[in-house]
Amino acid sequence: MKQSIQLSHYRPSDYLVEHCDLRIQLFEDHALVTTNLQLCRNPVLEQVGDLCLQGEGLQTLSLALDGQSLAKSRYQISDQELRIQDCPERFLLTSVVQIHPESNTAFEGLYLSKGMFCTQCEAEGFRRITWYLDRPDVLATFSCRIEADQAQFPVLLANGNLVAKGMVSEERHFACWKDPHPKPCYLFAMVAGDLAELSDRFVTSEGREVRLSIFVQPHNLNKTEFAMQALKRSMAWDEQRFGRCYDLDCFMIVAVDHFNMGAMENKGLNIFNSACVLASPDTSTDAQFESIEAIIGHEYFHNWSGNRVTCRDWFQLSLKEGFTVYRDAEFTSDLHSRALKRIDDVNLLRTRQFAEDAGPMSHPVRPSSYLEINNFYTLTVYEKGAELVRMYATLLGEQAFRAASDLYFERFDGQAVTTEDFLACMQAQTRLDLSQFQHWYDYAGTPELRIESGFDAAKGEFYLQAKQSCPPTPGQADKPAFMIPVVLGLLDQQGQDLELRSSNPSWLPEQSLWLVTEPEQRIVFTGIKQAPLPSLLRGFSAPVKLFYDYSQAQLAFLAAHDSDSFNRWDAMQRLASQLLLAGDPEPQGLAVLTKAMANALADEQLDAALQASLLSLPSQGWLAEQLPSHDPVALSARRQAWQLALAEALQPAMLARYRQLSWQRPYRFCF
Repeated sequence: MKQSIQLSHYRPSDYLVEHCDLRIQLFEDHALVTTNLQLCRNPVLEQVGDLCLQGEGLQTLSLALDGQSLAKSRYQISDQELRIQDCPERFLLTSVVQIHPESNTAFEGLYLSKGMFCTQCEAEGFRRITWYLDRPDVLATFSCRIEADQAQFPVLLANGNLVAKGMVSEERHFACWKDPHPKPCYLFAMVAGDLAELSDRFVTSEGREVRLSIFVQPHNLNKTEFAMQALKRSMAWDEQRFGRCYDLDCFMIVAVDHFNMGAMENKGLNIFNSACVLASPDTSTDAQFESIEAIIGHEYFHNWSGNRVTCRDWFQLSLKEGFTVYRDAEFTSDLHSRALKRIDDVNLLRTRQFAEDAGPMSHPVRPSSYLEINNFYTLTVYEKGAELVRMYATLLGEQAFRAASDLYFERFDGQAVTTEDFLACMQAQTRLDLSQFQHWYDYAGTPELRIESGFDAAKGEFYLQAKQSCPPTPGQADKPAFMIPVVLGLLDQQGQDLELRSSNPSWLPEQSLWLVTEPEQRIVFTGIKQAPLPSLLRGFSAPVKLFYDYSQAQLAFLAAHDSDSFNRWDAMQRLASQLLLAGDPEPQGLAVLTKAMANALADEQLDAALQASLLSLPSQGWLAEQLPSHDPVALSARRQAWQLALAEALQPAMLARYRQLSWQRPYRFCF
């Protein structure tokens, strides 16, 4: 039975790898891997034990320590471990192993697929290539020499910069690559195959000229130009928005039809499935173009948030994935419609991640244990993890968050860190006490925030009363209060935002943010002449379920007037949800929703993307979230009945808008 891995059992590695030099010789029916590891005892530990290296499916041909063959009495080999006794303080370990990429059906480590050698080492695939300390907190510089048949495998790629290439014999050639930046072994990559190349260049703000290459199967070369331009936009954006410059002489993308993952951020050599790179105006939609741009950006942004600064252990996975999902969301928002991107992300969170939170597989963003690391790649780690980073940005404000992220990258460059380290950098840029924020990482479930309000005309005061709770989840029945940033506004009877004043210390006026930290909490706003309508959780400022007793008229008012684009859409969604969950279309309810949508269609200040979202009914998944139980077939039929009724009622206005937006020129994706 597989043993559970516990976060509480973490201990630094007894030994560290200073440099890893690989020689990989590729043949039809096997590969030979010669590895030279420059190792040393971990200086932070007073005592160390045996050197224990991980391996899987390796046929060990020889072992040597400092150039001398290692006596069999000094080591033991099992199916998954090489244990060496009495190691000196610093030494060179040389191993030669034989592996079989051609029969590697796990598609982890080095494998041969459709005539191309490829690697996938995250999370624990490198141990299928050679004996190694296969853990993310062991960072080393790497060099790699690849040898293969030149006719079959004319392209030989690995991480870093190309430092040498040539012929080994009349039929075989080699390429040597060197990566000067320390990295964990899960970021190692190599590719050998017959690939076509699209090349370009990018000059960083530091003056480094970078060769950009996209390698694909030859029949796909004509579909790579958009990806190249998306890569250049990603590089420029990361310099401008986060001050992060690229750090190697080349950046390479390999995209093939048979890569078993979506994409992988290996240092300087990103490997993609073709679907995440290839695009053509003849066959691709706006959604596909935007997805390709976002994925290319995501993997490129990992160069800093994941590669230069990586996670100490796999429990900290959201530290690289959540931060990078946040960064790619901001990239898309800055280049396209910020409102639409936020709506799309929240839709995914509500319909799928909230369901994950509510089900038997619910787990914290940073779990305390796991059986299988590959099961860790969840919406909770990625999407909810990104929401936690977004909350940091909301709490700190744009300038302070940028300063905090700069501090994070500078303080921990070349290191493997934890969520506490990230929090410490955020804390350094604010007077707020952020210690409570760690609960978001350690506790599962979706918090519920119930808010009531009241108005005292005689005093000119309006109050909000919040009560938060979080349902029990497996292994976590009782949970402390969370730190919940509630961005809000109060609308007057003309739909204008009021100037908000409150002496409550939980009110952060610069961010228009009410910081809810207690199980029950109240805030009072003064100088209010007439009862306002609250616009709560603007921009979806926290991943919670919000409950406020809005009437249909109030929701329609918010949908027409709210200055926050997300809340305008959310009000329309809540209005539609109330009506759909109440029953099939009937004249009064249909008239309310038709009028609200007609107002959105007539608003010339709205961009077309937001208008389209305002006209879209809530997804069946989100509707189901509102019900304790439901008949999915009946719910689907009711939703379709409402769609048909609204289409008939809005047909003239929708047809007029369609004709107004009709594009008579050849298709192109706008950016």
